[in-house]
Amino acid sequence: MNQELFEKGLATRKKVLGNDYVEASLRSADDFSKSMQELVTQYCWGDVWNRPELTHKSRSMINLAMLTALNRTHELKVHGRGAINNGMSKDEIKEVLLQTAIYCGVPAALESFRVAREVFKELEV
Repeated sequence: MNQELFEKGLATRKKVLGNDYVEASLRSADDFSKSMQELVTQYCWGDVWNRPELTHKSRSMINLAMLTALNRTHELKVHGRGAINNGMSKDEIKEVLLQTAIYCGVPAALESFRVAREVFKELEV
């Protein structure tokens, strides 16, 4: 593991997803899942999320669309919070999800709207 990239990724991951969520994920990792947490933190958050060509807000938009397409509601909820943390407004999230209705299908978009409403309610947005 590249410790420097891991630390950089850990800082970004906490900034986007929130310290409590990330710390809970790392604490709950066991011998089986620890390697996956390290990979995600180093590679996804340390390397890709920190590339300068896209802002974190742009990356959040992309993630919301992809997670809708893949019907990954748990991750959509996590990245919905991250999108708010990265400066996306409710209206911007709505527009991303409306766009997914066209390209991913209405059922997928409806589920994503449901998840987004849960996030807004939890965050009081």
